[in-house]
Amino acid sequence: MSTENRAEAIIDLSAIEKNVKHLLAQSSAPALAVVKANAYGHGLVAVARTAVKAGASWLGVALLEEALTLRAARVSAPILAWLTPISDDFVAAIKNNIDLAIPSVSHLEQVIKAAQSLQLTARVHLEVDTGMTRGGALYEWKELVAESKKAEMSGAIKVIGVWSHFARADEPGQEFNELQRNNFEKAIEFAKQSGLNPELRHLSNSAATINDSKSNFDLVRLGIAMYGLSPDVKTMGSSEKLGLIPALTLRAKLHLVKEVPASSKVGYGGTAETQSDTKIGVISIGYADGVPRNADSSAGVLIGNKMSPIIGRVSMDQFVVDLGKESQARAGDWAYLIGGVIGSDKGDSYTSDTCYTADSWAGACGTINYEIVTRIGPRVKRIYLD
Repeated sequence: MSTENRAEAIIDLSAIEKNVKHLLAQSSAPALAVVKANAYGHGLVAVARTAVKAGASWLGVALLEEALTLRAARVSAPILAWLTPISDDFVAAIKNNIDLAIPSVSHLEQVIKAAQSLQLTARVHLEVDTGMTRGGALYEWKELVAESKKAEMSGAIKVIGVWSHFARADEPGQEFNELQRNNFEKAIEFAKQSGLNPELRHLSNSAATINDSKSNFDLVRLGIAMYGLSPDVKTMGSSEKLGLIPALTLRAKLHLVKEVPASSKVGYGGTAETQSDTKIGVISIGYADGVPRNADSSAGVLIGNKMSPIIGRVSMDQFVVDLGKESQARAGDWAYLIGGVIGSDKGDSYTSDTCYTADSWAGACGTINYEIVTRIGPRVKRIYLD
C-alpha cells in the first residue's frame, strides 16, 4: 500500500543547473560548487552531480564525511574539504583523492603523517586569515608556508591552492572587501617568494562572484546563489533581480481544518488570539522538521492561491495558520511553506507577492535564507525534478 508523504522538499535540479550556468557566465574563472550541509538542504549527491553536469569544475564541502559520501556515490570530480579537525581520518581523505584545507601548522603535521604512512602525496589548500578572523592562519602564515614548502619538497604534500573567505562580500562597495583582497594578494606573494607555486587562488563566494570580478582569481566558490537564493536581499536584491531561480519548494499536508470563534487562544502559551470567527488549519510539519519555532505571522503557507499566515507558536510537529472564514481548504490539501511553482519550466521565479519564500520566512524569524533551507530535517522527504 502506497501513501503520500506528510511533508516534501521538492528540488528542481534543472533550476540549479541554470543557476550554475548563469553564474559561470558572469565569472572569469571556473567554479567550485559548494554542497556542504546536505547541499544547503537540497540533497548532497543529487546536487553535486547536477552542478558538475552544469559546468562546475570542483565540489566543496565542509566535512570530510561529506566528501567521503560523494566518493562512495562515485562522484569523481575534484573535492575540497575545509573543516577537518586534526583528529579526522586524513588517511581516508588521501586514499580517496580528497583535497584538504590546511589552516594551521598542527593540521599540516597530521596530514603529513597520514601521507607518509601511505607513501602518497596529499593535496592541500593553505588557508590564510585575511580579516574574517575565523578560519585560516594569521600570525602563523609564514611558518605554515615554510613548513608546507619543506613537506612539498619531501613529496608528502602538493600545495594545490591558497584560499581565504570574505566576511562582507554581500555588501557591495564595502571597503573591508578591498582590504581582504589586498591581504590575500600579499599572502600569495609571500608564498610564491617562499617557493610555492599554487595552481589555484580562490577567495570569491557567491556574492563576490556576482559583485566583484577583481576577486575571481583562479576559482570562484558558488554557494547560496547556486540554489537560486540571494546572498542578501537587502543589499543585493532578490533572486529575481539577480537572475536566479529558487530550486526548493517545501510543502506539507493540511492535517485538520476547523471553525473557531473570535478570541480563541491559539497554540502553546496562548500567545496568539483569533480576531474574528474564522477557520484554522493545522499544518503537519514543525520545528522537528526545521520550521523555526520563532516564526511570526509574516510567514505562513499557500493553499490554492491564498496565502494564510501563521497564528501562534510553531510546535514540534505542526503549526497553525489562519485560513479565513470563507476558506474552502480541506484536510489532505498541500500547504506550500516555500514556493508554489514546481519546476522551473512552469515559471522562472517566484516572489513574496505570490507565495512565501525562503526570504520571507527568514524575515519572519530574524535570520537569513541560508538557515531556513539548511535546517530542513531528514523527516522531510526530498523529491527531485530534472
